[in-house]
Amino acid sequence: MRYWTVLASLLLPLFAMAKDPDRIVGVYYTAHQGEESKIRVFKEDDGSYTAQVIWVRDNLDENGEVEKDVKNPDKSKRDTPCDQIVLIEKMTYNEKKDSWGDAKIYDPTRGIKANVTCSFESVSKLRVRGSVLGIGETVYWDKIE
Repeated sequence: MRYWTVLASLLLPLFAMAKDPDRIVGVYYTAHQGEESKIRVFKEDDGSYTAQVIWVRDNLDENGEVEKDVKNPDKSKRDTPCDQIVLIEKMTYNEKKDSWGDAKIYDPTRGIKANVTCSFESVSKLRVRGSVLGIGETVYWDKIE
């Protein structure tokens, strides 16, 4: 009987990660390129997902102003405060791969966009993989809400 209890406790987190596309919705903490931030992932009316920065540690410049998205290749977005930058738009869920993607991720520290794929490593750790021409980088977002 004890064996089944141990087995159930090990498998329960896997069942919690059942193929529910909306489990990506929430607030995440991440540290990347020396920046600490929180990101909210939410579902749009069309069923796609958006990821937007909602908080950045040490977000003030030398004049005491909130840092702006000055590296954005879209000049119309360069006045966006760093704690309001949209990182991913129109991301969709792939049930067969149990991942989210078919979208671009914007890296405001470098001012570039890359193809993105997201998948859960565990119930609360999201693996975010960006790549350009097959060269990529993986970061992890920790779900906090």
